[in-house]
Amino acid sequence: MVTIRNHHRSTVTAAVAAALGAGVLLAAAPALAANSITVESAGASSIGIDYTCEASAGVAGILAMVGDPNADRPAATGQQDSFTCDGAEHAASIALTPVAGETPLVSGAPVQVRVALVDQSQTVVSGTARLLTLG
Repeated sequence: MVTIRNHHRSTVTAAVAAALGAGVLLAAAPALAANSITVESAGASSIGIDYTCEASAGVAGILAMVGDPNADRPAATGQQDSFTCDGAEHAASIALTPVAGETPLVSGAPVQVRVALVDQSQTVVSGTARLLTLG
């Protein structure tokens, strides 16, 4: 007696599972994209950012760190507590405060800028890092 397996059924099952998984990811993509932050410019005393956040995201502040890309700590930090979370894109400028004991930021220096939308417990809702030359 010869046994013939039905491979068609497992192929259809795998295709349906893949389609459902893709559907879930596509449906979740707008929600994931609703909270974002990007660095647009950086100077020795402030940075410019663009951000988007939903009111339901629980964002309590925007934090920034700037410093030498190879350093183990930032040379300056900043915080923005005045912002709008309504799902639309907004621009903001964050003033930087030098960190005591660190080399001050100077124009023309390469830096790494890290910014994040954070909740009440300082947990990152959305964040990014970018290498720039200070303007």
